Amino acid sequence: MYKAFRSWTERLLRIPDDPDAPPGDETTTRLFRAAPNYYRYLLVTWVLRTLIAVAVVVPMEIIPMVTSVTRAIDRIPQPFIFRAPLLIIGIVIVQRLFALALVRLDFEKRWYLVTNRSLRVREGVVKVREMTITFANIQNISISQGPIQRLLGIADLRVDTAGGGSQKKEHSGEENLHGVRFRGVNNAEEIRDLINTRLRALKDSGLGDRDDVAPVQPTPTLASLGALTEPLRDVLSEATALREAVARSAAA
Repeated sequence: MYKAFRSWTERLLRIPDDPDAPPGDETTTRLFRAAPNYYRYLLVTWVLRTLIAVAVVVPMEIIPMVTSVTRAIDRIPQPFIFRAPLLIIGIVIVQRLFALALVRLDFEKRWYLVTNRSLRVREGVVKVREMTITFANIQNISISQGPIQRLLGIADLRVDTAGGGSQKKEHSGEENLHGVRFRGVNNAEEIRDLINTRLRALKDSGLGDRDDVAPVQPTPTLASLGALTEPLRDVLSEATALREAVARSAAA
């Protein structure tokens, strides 16, 4: 049943195919996925949101029911008042069940790809977000972990880059950073170390700089200049003879 729902949802929401590897050597591509406990984390958030929805809906259902019972005692027919609470509850139940199904799909549709030159992150189901970052633009790598995440043994790895436009935030003077997150991974330190290692290797190799440097011309040596002496003397002799012949012709 879930497979059928997943197929229907992918067609309805036009979810794109699996992402390609970001720029770099494809043989170095590493794929990371959210940990299974991240799915449990999403379930916890779904339960909390459902409880909030119930806390809002139940008073909406009880008050009209009490009012309808009071009016029924007075023999005032109010059929809509009886049906409206049930309709509201039905809508909430359908909405929360649909959100529960999307939780699983959101967990499965997370992609974290890293090559030797860049990384790519895709997440989201209703709103798909994909971002590619080259290592040359990385400014900061950090790990964050909330209380529930610590309990589940997962964390978020954030990779920040200097944003376009104004490089300073108003009133704060801090850099305006943009970036991506590897959400719900259980190997955040491993991913951080991998990115740092490949970032250092990229800087040490100077990749991308060689094409911008003009080739260095070899400096002439005395040996190469000596080889040109004889041809230059021949040219000088021919030029002198030609000049003398022109002068004799002019004198005649």
